[in-house]
Amino acid sequence: MGSTPSQPRRGNTRQRIQDVALELFAEQGYEKTSLREISEKLDVTKAALYYHFKTKEDILVSIFDDLNRPVEKLIAWGKEQPRTLETKKELLIRYSDALIGAAPLFRFMQENQAAMRDLSIGQTSKSRFLELLDLLKDPDAPLADQVRCVSALFSMHAGMFVLKDVDGDIEDRRRAILEVAVDLVTQAHSPGPAK
Repeated sequence: MGSTPSQPRRGNTRQRIQDVALELFAEQGYEKTSLREISEKLDVTKAALYYHFKTKEDILVSIFDDLNRPVEKLIAWGKEQPRTLETKKELLIRYSDALIGAAPLFRFMQENQAAMRDLSIGQTSKSRFLELLDLLKDPDAPLADQVRCVSALFSMHAGMFVLKDVDGDIEDRRRAILEVAVDLVTQAHSPGPAK
């Protein structure tokens, strides 16, 4: 039974290194995984591994860059759009798709929070989150509406982890999380009349 390659987005050896490294990082933690273990699991020499990546952080940064490219494109797209509710809803829909594609990386980040503080991708993740937040919230929004927008993004992130063990189809869970995020941003965008 032959396997069908996923997306031919990069060289096979590089992709295999990234996949195996991420798997080992998730299984035993970033700090406890060595380049030697990665090369052994791949059945390649350390020299072959060094040809592509010099350090564990180089591997992680390359995974992060590849899986977060859709988020970067989304932020660039969002900056060019009018700040309407429709744009904000579309940002959330597209972000939901990007999160699904980057699920293994986000799982790693969740499970290796201590290591993330010391790695460059931790700061990059935070700044991308803040850029997305700026696209969702109005600049002079009341504090409660700012909290709604932050909560919408956190709901999307947390929902991937908390709901992963809930029975049901992954697409149903994704739609439910997206619905809650859209509700929060909609409420923040168009607050009702004061009562």
